[in-house]
Amino acid sequence: MKALIELEFFVRAADYGSFSAAARSLDLSPAAASAAIKRLETELHTRLFVRSTRSLRLTPDGERFLQHGRIALQAIADGEQALRGDKTELRGSLQLSMPSDLGRHVVLPWLDEFLARHPALHLRVQLSDRLADVYRQPVDLALRYGAPADSAHVALPLLPENRRVACAAPDYLARTGRPQHPQDLRRHNCLRFLLSDDVHARWRFHGADGDSLVGVDGDRVSDDGDAVRLWAVAGHGIAYKSWLDVCGDVQAGRLEVLLPQWRGEAAPLHLICADRHLLSPVVRTLHEFLAGRCALMPPPPGGD
Repeated sequence: MKALIELEFFVRAADYGSFSAAARSLDLSPAAASAAIKRLETELHTRLFVRSTRSLRLTPDGERFLQHGRIALQAIADGEQALRGDKTELRGSLQLSMPSDLGRHVVLPWLDEFLARHPALHLRVQLSDRLADVYRQPVDLALRYGAPADSAHVALPLLPENRRVACAAPDYLARTGRPQHPQDLRRHNCLRFLLSDDVHARWRFHGADGDSLVGVDGDRVSDDGDAVRLWAVAGHGIAYKSWLDVCGDVQAGRLEVLLPQWRGEAAPLHLICADRHLLSPVVRTLHEFLAGRCALMPPPPGGD
């Protein structure tokens, strides 16, 4: 069990970026925490952290070992659950990252239901439109649109047919008119999204005659997808959003889908984890639950 404490302290110190915070979370004294990491480094014959009075960061060896440490701790948790023989009760903690708009307005209510079914689970949610690094950050799973950038990631499909739609509030359309072709968007105020310092200002559509790629402009840009959606609902312009993000607004009449004969670019939703060994019973159960909720969503309108 001493080796288990050493490993758990290492993973938590990497997650928290602090020896003292990791020690407090495990109810260890500073001396015991320092001794634990020294023993682990001695056993592995390498330094895992670069430490100074003001910062703590993983060495390259520490970064490589972190993923294996997470897998080992998850395997032990799975073994404990198997010994209990209770397959209906899920235990443990899960750290989940997801886009801000999707999380606030769609997924959080689903997670409330999931936790009500599994009260022994603890959940930590990170809402951000910046892509979480599931290898280095304290994140077990991430909800992401589009194909995974890293082929090493395990991508569990949730909504394969999801795509982007151009949408605007009835008030905006009453003032400006409704675009009939994607190239008409050049004459409109388009609300753009900023991801990883790149402005998403080239919107792609597919119609009966092929693809149409249009460069758009407007007076508002944000790195928060929820801000873009709220601007659209307030009548400030046209947004190009995931259907899953805006279908509630469309059904309520706050937004209208434009260019129904054209299909926006694909935005399949996946549940991402770093390694297949991390597909624990908790992860598999959550995936099945979220996929079931996604299947109940109405399909994107228009386009063949």
